[in-house]
Amino acid sequence: MYYIKADLKDVERITSLVKETIHATYSKYYPEEVVEFFVEHHRAENIERDIKANHVWMLLSETKELVGTGSYVENHVTRLYIAPKHQRKGYGSYIMDQLEAEIAKDYNCCILDASLPASQVYEKRGYHTIKHDQHEVANDVILVYEIMEKPLSRTGENISYNGRVFTTKENTANGEVDGNTIFHYHQQERTIWAEYEGGEIEKGFLIGKVKEEGKLEFTYQHLNKQGEMKLGNCTSYPHILPNGKLEMYESWQWISGDQSKGISILREL
Repeated sequence: MYYIKADLKDVERITSLVKETIHATYSKYYPEEVVEFFVEHHRAENIERDIKANHVWMLLSETKELVGTGSYVENHVTRLYIAPKHQRKGYGSYIMDQLEAEIAKDYNCCILDASLPASQVYEKRGYHTIKHDQHEVANDVILVYEIMEKPLSRTGENISYNGRVFTTKENTANGEVDGNTIFHYHQQERTIWAEYEGGEIEKGFLIGKVKEEGKLEFTYQHLNKQGEMKLGNCTSYPHILPNGKLEMYESWQWISGDQSKGISILREL
């Protein structure tokens, strides 16, 4: 997978993805007037404006298919859409992690306007409603939505990984770890390392650093059940769940083999 900044040549396909997603998702919750309001709000001219301001990002598959898009202005997330066929695979969470990490460099909170289908998802990420708002659209129809906020801090710097145990919640198809793979983490100061095995993995080891902003950067190597030695690099972003456990949103790339990229999510046991 590739997470890159959008270019003006991408306006048409981003607009198409957003429109398709709005019609597929919002029509289940809102009347037609509200659906068309969202489509108009995210029309090509507005997306082009945001791209020119360097506010728009894209998540692409290995074949460069557009999987999702995210945008922010200052500390306000303004657009997050995942193509319908790619939803419920962790891609939205991955993009939100990237947006929040960028916002946290300059702000101590993140704000967004949440539609009905999205508000519960954001609550699970630690957002809370600070205001109920409404907007009149066509034919006197009223759009009701939530303005939500989440405190941001570099809490990742203060997390101890020593003794934590993880398994894989999600992984892209070109990855080899799965729900049967168990990771045992250790930490000394900013150095982290882990042993992992299970599923397709015979034996694996990773080692890296906790960076100042809280993300993990490490290399990994393992021997799989086919007797192949695989090597790769990974950047991992921690997310603290309401129960205090961690989820790790990871962007990785093979060093060996086809050098393809992928996204995975680890969940603490």
